Amino acid sequence: MRRFLLLYATQQGQAKAIAEEICEKAFVHGFSADLHCISESDKYDLKTETAPLVVVVSTTGTGDPPDTARKFVKKIQDKALPVDFFAHLRYGLLGLGDSEYTYFCNGGKIIDKRLQELGAQHFYATGHADDCVGLELVVEPWIDGLWAALTKHFTSTRGKEEINGALQIASTASQRMDPVKPELSHIESRVELLRLADSGRRDSEVQEQNAMNRGQSSALIAESEPSLTHSVPPLSQASLNIPALPPEYLQVHLHEFLGQEESRASVTPVDPVFQVPISKAVQLTTDDAIKTTLLVELDISKTDFSYQPGDAFNVICPNSDSEVQHLLQRLRLTDRREHCVVLKIKGDTKKKGAALPQHIPEGRSLQFILTWCLEIRAVPKKAMLRALAEHAAGPDRRRLHELCSRQGAADYGRFVRDAHTGLLDLLLAFPSCQPPLALLLEHLPKLQPRPYSCASSNLSHPGKLHFVFNVVEFLSPTTMEVLRRGVCTGWLATVVASILRPDTQVSPAEGGPAPAPEVPGVCSISISPRTTGFFHLPSDPAAPVIMVGPGTGIAPFIGFLQHREKLQEQHPEGHFGAMWLFFGCRHKERDYFFREELRHFYKRGILTHLKVSFSRDAPVGEEEAPVKYVQDNMWLHSKQVARVLLQESGYIYVCGDAKNMAKDVNDTLVEIISKETGVEKLEAMKTLATLKEEKRYLQDIWS
Repeated sequence: MRRFLLLYATQQGQAKAIAEEICEKAFVHGFSADLHCISESDKYDLKTETAPLVVVVSTTGTGDPPDTARKFVKKIQDKALPVDFFAHLRYGLLGLGDSEYTYFCNGGKIIDKRLQELGAQHFYATGHADDCVGLELVVEPWIDGLWAALTKHFTSTRGKEEINGALQIASTASQRMDPVKPELSHIESRVELLRLADSGRRDSEVQEQNAMNRGQSSALIAESEPSLTHSVPPLSQASLNIPALPPEYLQVHLHEFLGQEESRASVTPVDPVFQVPISKAVQLTTDDAIKTTLLVELDISKTDFSYQPGDAFNVICPNSDSEVQHLLQRLRLTDRREHCVVLKIKGDTKKKGAALPQHIPEGRSLQFILTWCLEIRAVPKKAMLRALAEHAAGPDRRRLHELCSRQGAADYGRFVRDAHTGLLDLLLAFPSCQPPLALLLEHLPKLQPRPYSCASSNLSHPGKLHFVFNVVEFLSPTTMEVLRRGVCTGWLATVVASILRPDTQVSPAEGGPAPAPEVPGVCSISISPRTTGFFHLPSDPAAPVIMVGPGTGIAPFIGFLQHREKLQEQHPEGHFGAMWLFFGCRHKERDYFFREELRHFYKRGILTHLKVSFSRDAPVGEEEAPVKYVQDNMWLHSKQVARVLLQESGYIYVCGDAKNMAKDVNDTLVEIISKETGVEKLEAMKTLATLKEEKRYLQDIWS
């Protein structure tokens, strides 16, 4: 069987799941995939590899390769490597990313570019899948086109070997294959993907014929609106191309639990985990604010946990207890929730390389696993919908088939992916669906810890760690009545409810926020450090700094300012650069948090320029309309911003929302550079790119 090497670099499991899908389909198409995580360097050797290489790479942070690829990237970026180091290598690469972030698919792009610099050539064009609009829009056609590309590669290689056996080829350049391109001329095209026509029945697909009576009220159906549970023509009358049923591979046994204590630390065995008490919780917003924002102080004095201002850390959080109980009820397993889950690989499984999920620890109760280990709110992939359909009946089964089919791609995007529909929503919407527990354990991803920025300095608050968050609230996508909270922020709000106090601040002369009474031992949470530490103050304190952080994006900058204040106290003769802060919120009187502390820093000269904007406050009387957003304030001060960045070798830090704010700030910076230097926008963009390369334009953003 024709072998190829299949590597994946994953952060949260997406790239691994896609690589496993490729591995499963390879066998059906007559290939053998040698599957490995890219970090398992002892199991493959690209220097001597003769088979074609397929790589699936995700992106993390603000454009970094995932943690599992760090050693690999460092190794191939060795400048001592010759330009023909990988001249023998033929490869295809699929990058995963999110276009809401500035460095879209950058993890894959870094590896792709370096492989080519070292002489490797594509046998198949690179794909860039966008999680913002749905990875599957690129992933599915890319995988479908892979088999033809591999076939062409092996056919061409075999032909060359036969020719080389008979005569010498004068020009090796003429032997080079052009990379096979995916089915579409532009793999990133979203619109055309929705019009894909099936070119014939594939071995990896099942052709389902529509059994519905097309004469039943077709006019009425055509006038109705589609929903999660209901489709309209032409989809409701279409023959469907649905994915092959994912092979079952887990055998699940529930045994009566022995009763030992279960530690949440067991869910993250790789990272050091610190159990820390909460010593203070403050509501920073008024009760009538649109969002509720909380500041939480952790006592880390009795741990080895350390941090710098600008660092982030992980909070290990559970799923909502009520949602776990509802799920247990729906699975008819409430009476067995305390039973111990024992997993084994099914002896007759057809899943190649089947392994027990590493994120499900041994010897834990069913309730513990559903609470601490599985992301039960994760948006189900099409493979999971296909598996769920096997345990549904009638119209429910048909609709689940539609949602995972090629023809139903638009409905999947609208009613599942974009609506953030989770497993509980699906089980509520499709009452005939009765999946076994094994299906959930096979398909639900690991419950990820949630990252938060440190909002304090250990110089200002020794032994303490502050962080700030909005309590996320949204409506259920199925009922539109049930108000849900974010997995972590909702849990944290509940945990601190008993010690929460309003934000009563004293005058700046007294040094910022009033001290709160310590409440030892009330509650504690588990945290772990994050490995990426790039969002730090300049090593030269004389360098000027511009900070852009609306809303909770101000968090790391509070740490910056606290740190700078202590440094200036310790070094009164030192030279410290200017510090600009562009902050924004909705209403001056409702959610302008840290107001007194910022005024304190400004009066003391720590913060040299404070520019605040309020997006929802109307002008009073005859005054001009207030500046709405941080980027508007930046534009008003474009000369100073340009001078700091281009003449004074300053730094700019942006923290907050990636989808709107970070893009708008980036565009404004391009406009400022273009205006103040008199160059075209393209040249301004190059200047901004140089700032990024020099690590003087830094982003800590999220979607």
